[in-house]
Amino acid sequence: MTTGNYDRILEKIAKASGLDKSEIENMVEARRSKLSGLISREGAAQVIAAELGVSFENEKLKIDELLPGMRSVNVVGKVITLFPVRSFKTKRGDESKVANMWIADDSSNIKVVLWDTHHVQLIEAGEIKEGTVVDIKNAAMRESELHLGNFSEIKPSSESFENVVTERVLREKNISDFKKGENVSTRAFIVQAFEPRFFNVCPECGKKVTSEGDTFVCLQHEKVMPEKRAVSSIVLDDGTESIRAVLFHEVLNKLGITEFNDPDALLRQKEAILGKEMIFSGNVRNNAFFNTPEFIVNDIKDINLDELIISLENKA
Repeated sequence: MTTGNYDRILEKIAKASGLDKSEIENMVEARRSKLSGLISREGAAQVIAAELGVSFENEKLKIDELLPGMRSVNVVGKVITLFPVRSFKTKRGDESKVANMWIADDSSNIKVVLWDTHHVQLIEAGEIKEGTVVDIKNAAMRESELHLGNFSEIKPSSESFENVVTERVLREKNISDFKKGENVSTRAFIVQAFEPRFFNVCPECGKKVTSEGDTFVCLQHEKVMPEKRAVSSIVLDDGTESIRAVLFHEVLNKLGITEFNDPDALLRQKEAILGKEMIFSGNVRNNAFFNTPEFIVNDIKDINLDELIISLENKA
């Protein structure tokens, strides 16, 4: 969440409660101190708002004002990505459908999940498609996603947006503040590196292929000559906590891991990255096998000292 959004939350609390903004900030910091810093400023502000009787529910919000745990969310956004509708079986064995899309406004963007079959039918009928501006009411935030259930509403809106934020919004965070589903950026040290594993993909679409005897088959392009890809894990530590991070082929290359066919050269490259501090960005998700959070890294950058100094000065 951006600093600007935090400031807007403070302003709304101040306006609704009649308290001075600086007084509310002191309350937020006191609450964080009481919890040993284990809660974010935004989370603490939510707690303070609830204690003061200030509710953000049923108010039309900008996307970058949405917080985990919010209910009765009303928001308007433009569909910038629409994924194919998927079918699945419920616990009772019934057939059902789910749809996923990304919407954006001029402040940010967010993933939206549609569970109600009537909402999904709007997509299947072409009433909601990429480029459509949608009006959403009574949705709920689950971690960093907006979910629509049976009591939610979604419909095409007459509202228009000149400019929307299409790039994935990254929130700079300490590892200890990571939440599942978030797109984050963090500055951390590499403290451990594991052996890469390999898999085969279709050279046309890049999707994983299956082996059938001596041949490899892509669901879309049938028999193909596959390309070998690597995936590996590292452990990152930023001083607040550590987390296992997953890096796929291209990101491994950016990190300097390229010698997949030479064990000795690969070992030297792994040793060379240990203790290195860089900026990592990606998505936080839950590892189903270990039931722990893991960081799917999609980009790595060297630290620019000039930019780092400016950033630290702004936070001071």
